[in-house]
Amino acid sequence: MKIIEKLSLLLVASLLVLNLQAAESDHEQHQHDAAGEDDPHAQHKAMMNKPAEPAETTRVDLLDHLLVDQHGAEVKFVSDVIADRIVVMDFIYTTCTTVCPVISAVFGQVQNKLGDRLGDDVVMVSVSVDAIRDTPKRLEAYSKMHGAQPGWIWLTGNKRTMDEVLNGLGAYTPNFEDHPSMVLVGDGQNGEWSRFYGFPNPDRIMGQVNVLQAARNVASGG
Repeated sequence: MKIIEKLSLLLVASLLVLNLQAAESDHEQHQHDAAGEDDPHAQHKAMMNKPAEPAETTRVDLLDHLLVDQHGAEVKFVSDVIADRIVVMDFIYTTCTTVCPVISAVFGQVQNKLGDRLGDDVVMVSVSVDAIRDTPKRLEAYSKMHGAQPGWIWLTGNKRTMDEVLNGLGAYTPNFEDHPSMVLVGDGQNGEWSRFYGFPNPDRIMGQVNVLQAARNVASGG
């Protein structure tokens, strides 16, 4: 009888411990969820811990809408910005303090590696996902922070127009703060596009640019 009583007590004690552990886990999860709700950059911070994924071939729907660059000039997205050049494109908003400064720094390195090719053979494009706040003046100030040179174009515009452009590029989210960290590399001439998720290093981006350039050379017999 005493053995049975001891086993019963041990079972009750074990159940109490398990219940306490479950309660602590629920409490920690609640705190984590609450912190995420309070922190508008929580999802972006989570992205920072994810490694960059290999480039994947993708399809984009390029809309030739009228946008505005960082200097306040109106430009057609396809006709003026992309044209028949090779394009390296990212997506940012100027009040971001996590992902966007990192990807802009990566683009700064890509700019250096492109050298004289920038603006001629290749164009870099940073598209705002926050059209309401990101005026041309704010984009210009942000672009200067990252040492942008001619050939690195920053775009904003009417929100409805920007949402349509972003949707065509696979970069639209209802809440701009949740936009995915990604880079598009494509050829405006033949319509071939690749998408990197995460934070690809500059050499990987340049590798894709060079692949597109090599394909052009072959096609032209060069």
